[in-house]
Amino acid sequence: MADSNVEAAPRRQKVQAAEVGTDILTALAELAPATSLSRLADHVGMPASKVHRYLQALMASGYAEQDPTTNHYGLGRAALFVGLAALGRLDVVKLATPHLAQLRDELNETCFLAVWGNRGPAVVHVEQAVRAVTLVTQVGSVLPLLGSSTGLVFNAFMPNAETAQLRDEELKLPSAPSSDALLATMSELQRTHIQAVHGLLMAGVNALSAPLFSGGQKLVGVITIVGAEPGFLADANGEAAKRLMEIAHKISARMGA
Repeated sequence: MADSNVEAAPRRQKVQAAEVGTDILTALAELAPATSLSRLADHVGMPASKVHRYLQALMASGYAEQDPTTNHYGLGRAALFVGLAALGRLDVVKLATPHLAQLRDELNETCFLAVWGNRGPAVVHVEQAVRAVTLVTQVGSVLPLLGSSTGLVFNAFMPNAETAQLRDEELKLPSAPSSDALLATMSELQRTHIQAVHGLLMAGVNALSAPLFSGGQKLVGVITIVGAEPGFLADANGEAAKRLMEIAHKISARMGA
């Protein structure tokens, strides 16, 4: 029994040390890009001398670094590597799917996720409404850039180099908006992060779309609610839009935005 207790003590010490180390790493992330030792110690609620000892170990392993000019501390290259590896494992489809199912159940309207493909906005996951008549939105469908709420979100937040060719092609169509109208739509969308359309892609069919972001505010997808009038009015200030935005924020947060 005594031997067991002796062996358990070092293990507990290692676990406690690991917990303190992760607390300090988390604090460095929260106080990024850099912080003083005293501020860091206050943030984690530990004596500065104890925090300093752990910082020395973290710097030795590359997880923290110190600016020689200011003596402030920040996350090191090893921490960046681990963070990027974790973000790289996140799958927007996997993360969005349960949220879209929840949204479909709440509203009983079709909800889907689109990502940017080689031909424009491509539908990659659909949660169909449970009702006698549903709107057929198929996985693999490619949506117009300027003729759908989903496409307009991509147009507003994707790099211009990605969207320019498709946008120029669609601007030649008779149904295309004017350049001034398109700029106004983009500006409003970039401000509100919600796009409502009424009968744009199909008469009598309305839609609401919101962007999904990863770290660095990179657009990784667009989630959309689509429904038929008069049941679904697609009010940009309504409850459906509010829920869509809440879910978009949750997914984006998990993606590192």
